[in-house]
This record gives sequence, structure tokens and C-alpha cells, in this order.
Amino acid sequence: MSVLCCALSHFVRSNCKFPIILSNKIKYTANMGKKSALLLIADGSEEMEAVITTDVLRRAGVDVTIAGLTESSCVKCSRDVKICVDAKLQDAVNQKYDVVILPGGLGGSKAFADSAEVGKLLQQQEQENRLIAAICAAPTALKAHGIAKGKQVTSYPAMKDQLTDYYKYLEDKVVTDGNLITSRGPATAFAFGLVIAEKLIDKETADNVAKAMLYTE
Repeated sequence: MSVLCCALSHFVRSNCKFPIILSNKIKYTANMGKKSALLLIADGSEEMEAVITTDVLRRAGVDVTIAGLTESSCVKCSRDVKICVDAKLQDAVNQKYDVVILPGGLGGSKAFADSAEVGKLLQQQEQENRLIAAICAAPTALKAHGIAKGKQVTSYPAMKDQLTDYYKYLEDKVVTDGNLITSRGPATAFAFGLVIAEKLIDKETADNVAKAMLYTE
């Protein structure tokens, strides 16, 4: 089995046998000059959604911390890709973030839904009027924790029936309703990241990132 440890534009190692240097390792302690994002990840998370969203936001100048739910330094994603985290969730939650992001993947989304710590983080984020973003299956975790009831959302199509009784369901690529951003799946992760970047910073920054990546709608 081929395993990829991704450090998002930095050092890449297989099987996590070597130390990985991350641009913001331990940086979650503070970088007050930038917008900040906390991207959660768990075993079974969708790796494309996690990596693409993180990469797009870092290109936009957002300080992204990838936090794992467990004690493990690397997380095994839905297609057996391993991503090494910047921090454990229990440590990362000691500061506030401009956006909390949940990638999809069935296993990861279930872990988010089952985690009281994730629920507390999301509820505080919502109460303090800061951004929450979820893609693919992850909006089901928002529902599990009572987040954004009645708002407009989208998700991976197979999750639709689990969400229509709690949200106003749309089938757009990315849906923004106030401080909630949702999206559909791996192929929409670029658009998802760019919408978050636009919301956090501005449209010009998001457009410049899209142009540099040769991204077109």
C-alpha cells in the first residue's frame, strides 16, 4: 500500500518514518497578524478536501492549523493517505480561530459527530459569530451538534436525506449562509477554499489565488 504523508507544500515523506517540518508547527500558539483557520481531521477524513482547502487558504495568507482528534501525529484518511497534523485538538482549542473547517469523508465526519470536544468548539464558534465551514459528509456533524439549524446548506449528494429535515438544502457547488459555508465533495474543494478565502480576506485575494493556480470555474 502506497502511503503519502503530506506536509502541504513543505516536506513529504512516506509512512511517516521521518520528521515532517510543517510551516506552522506549534504556530497555533498565536499569529495575530493573519486570519486564522482550524481544520479538523480524523481517521477516515477525505484527504483531497483537507489538503486542497488547507493549501488554497495558505496561498491566500491564512494561518491554517491542522488539528487531529486523537493522540496520533498522523491521520489515516479515507483513501489510505496519511496526513501529519500540526497539533492535537485538545491543544489547538486554547485559542480562537476566524474559521473552523470540517473536511468530509464518512469516517472522519462520524468522528466529528461523535466528539463532544468538536461539538463544544463548533457551538462556541457559532455563538461568537465566527465562520464555520464543512464539506461533503461533514455537514452531518454540524447537525449532530445542533449547528445552524434552518440555514441553507449543501453536501455530498448521498447525505441529502439526512439534512433536509434540519436545513434548507441546495445543490450549488458552494453555499454561503451568513457565517456558514458548505460544499459538496472533492471536486468542489478548490471552490470551497476560495470562498472561505474571500470571506476571510477579500475577493481580490481569492481571485489572485485562483489565477495563480490556473483555476477556472
